[in-house]
Amino acid sequence: MTSWTLVSGLYKHFPVEIFYTRRHVISLFHPNYASICSSFCFLQFNCSSPARKMAMKLAATSAIRSFASSSGISGSSAFARCLHASAGSKKIVGVFYKANEYAAKNPNFLGCAEGALGIREWLESQGHQYIVTDDKEGPNCELEKHIPDLHVLISTPFHPAYVTEERIKRAKNLQLLLTAGVGSDHIDLKAAAAAGLTVAEVTGSNVVSVAEDELMRILILVRNFLPGYHQVITGEWNVAGIAYRAYDLEGKTVGTVGAGRIGRLLLQRLKPFNCNLLYHDRLKMDPELENQTGAKFEEDLDAMLPKCDIVVINTPLTEQTRGLFNKDKIAKMKKGVLIVNNARGAIMDTQAVVDACSSGQIGGYSGDVWYPQPAPKDHPWRYMPNQAMTPHISGTTIDAQLRYAAGVKDMLDRYFKGEEFPLQNYIVKEGKIASQYL
Repeated sequence: MTSWTLVSGLYKHFPVEIFYTRRHVISLFHPNYASICSSFCFLQFNCSSPARKMAMKLAATSAIRSFASSSGISGSSAFARCLHASAGSKKIVGVFYKANEYAAKNPNFLGCAEGALGIREWLESQGHQYIVTDDKEGPNCELEKHIPDLHVLISTPFHPAYVTEERIKRAKNLQLLLTAGVGSDHIDLKAAAAAGLTVAEVTGSNVVSVAEDELMRILILVRNFLPGYHQVITGEWNVAGIAYRAYDLEGKTVGTVGAGRIGRLLLQRLKPFNCNLLYHDRLKMDPELENQTGAKFEEDLDAMLPKCDIVVINTPLTEQTRGLFNKDKIAKMKKGVLIVNNARGAIMDTQAVVDACSSGQIGGYSGDVWYPQPAPKDHPWRYMPNQAMTPHISGTTIDAQLRYAAGVKDMLDRYFKGEEFPLQNYIVKEGKIASQYL
């Protein structure tokens, strides 16, 4: 007796039913609709053999793709990407910074190209191909060679592979974009959503690392630390050259622009310093957490900025925040304000920051984020006065690397098994972008 199995899918504008046996696949598409698939689910498999189940699933997938081809729908369309749990060997490409001689100095240095997140042996033992490179820019870079046939791309905020709409269109097999860390603005999220890709990151993996770094930078600026350090290494001794603009943190007003995971951790760490704490965010904190930190909500950013001695940027880079801190916004701040930005360099107007540091409107600027990254040698922030900049390091401590390496491995394992990721890790899922990036 023939065993028939029903597979149901939902297209954006039309339902689909596919009936198949062990030998035949018959697709019945309603003729009055035409669009791309936004989701597809197998309701049941009426056979006992796992191998047959997989064969049926692959047969149905093949039928869907055949329809797409005959209908002139691109292989990069949404429904072609959403079948991300398909069986078989996957090509996975990781883009990480090169560690060179430092790679061998710590066995837990997993976030570099040499460490490769510590997952090479695991991936290759399962028959997957794992390509790792630090070469990500330009038409002839190593990454470009693998764009057409990779299935998964892993990158980090510290050495980001910029995933543009053009790259997405050429990546016909691409299904999954993973960020080893937190922050996926190096990806064109709208293009990823339109193509039906899944974008995910290891939420929370380095928030402690970044919050601690922000606190350090606040103290470096407030105490005018860098001139003293420079005196030591140049053989000088001039206490006055440091002390004339060194202050206590106690009693100062600190405002964070953004109070998500990192912003809240920073406020908690600042409370023992007896500062006046303010925060601006899309959402007001839970009253219990607000009481715990002692921070006051400021709904109007322009009203908060003139109150602050220190401003910390903790908001994601979105269309709304790109270039947010321009000449006019900086002019609203106190003369001599100190700014810490470990969020994203593109939130600041580059030249406006240079001009304000030169004029004294900004008394000190510190952060580890630039645009682009790596920062070119002639980037003006390298040479402006009163800066305490570093490369993008705050979220890539060894502790953070261990956490985001484990998180990436967990999501890859779930991906191979066709399982859901932890909900908070999704940045783009089924064509929808996470609210923090809107």
